[in-house]
Amino acid sequence: MTNILVTGGAGFIGSCFVRHMLKKHSDYKIINLDALTYAGNIENLDDVKNNPNYKFVHGDICDRNLVRDLAAQVDCVVNFAAESHVDNSIKHPEIFVKTNVEGTLNLLQAAKEFKIERYLQVSTDEVYGSLGKTGYFYETTPLAPNSPYSASKASADLLVRAYYETYKLPTLNTRCSNNYGPYQYPEKLIPFFISKLLRNEKVPVYGDGLNVRDWLYVYDHCEAIDRVLHNGKIGEVYNIGGHNEKTNLEITHLILNAMGKDESSIEYVEDRLGHDRRYAISNDKIMKELNWSPSVTFEEGIKMTIDWYLSNQEWMKKIENKKASLVS
Repeated sequence: MTNILVTGGAGFIGSCFVRHMLKKHSDYKIINLDALTYAGNIENLDDVKNNPNYKFVHGDICDRNLVRDLAAQVDCVVNFAAESHVDNSIKHPEIFVKTNVEGTLNLLQAAKEFKIERYLQVSTDEVYGSLGKTGYFYETTPLAPNSPYSASKASADLLVRAYYETYKLPTLNTRCSNNYGPYQYPEKLIPFFISKLLRNEKVPVYGDGLNVRDWLYVYDHCEAIDRVLHNGKIGEVYNIGGHNEKTNLEITHLILNAMGKDESSIEYVEDRLGHDRRYAISNDKIMKELNWSPSVTFEEGIKMTIDWYLSNQEWMKKIENKKASLVS
């Protein structure tokens, strides 16, 4: 499996995965297919763009002919490509169905046609819905998505399962908790809050701020995907979590403290629609079967992450200007 098509490889997690694979597997060839919508940034991969084993293709997973052409050149597919912002899915659910469901179907069809050795779908813990104060999501937890975004991801996951069950396509599925780290698009909580505070603006906290998320350092996630791709059992789902449960308010205070701000920089806003109360994911399966566990503590990771954004303010400004130009 030395020729890999990575879709959505100019986004946050995708670009980190491309970098991880080129560094760890020096003989692999990576084709990165990305539509470069507002959340995709080709500059995320400036450090590898001249690597002879790396090729970028500007295109959309909904382009059936392009997907077929690329699938014919590779041994396996890792699909990161997705619309992922929950608020946007509430406003424009049709966009999420097109990319996340129809685009995944295109990839699966091409993978089946060209007898791909592995097809790995990167998904999210949000497909499981919301947890109470105790317990964890397991791979056997029923899917119960509560937003158009999570419903579109759950639909894609079910298509992946169907292609394994019906066509015996060698599929794998991973579901991760909230990622954090460098190169994350500044609409997500950590970089968004940092960007707001750098402009001396208040940060918006939904509801009471006590919604709980499990946080996973992005390069730990990339290593987990790598292990699932190579050693995971075909047809299986693997949950990938960080075992770092934090309320949104705790994350907010960490960022405020790191930037010398106080409570006066918080603005409590009306809770959003379909806002799940708690996510927490069990790593038991991937730890036992693939000997993976997070290597970066949350204390280490959050410090590295905040430092990275503070040292790369120009990167954030470019991204924000790009989104503003697209919107206008």
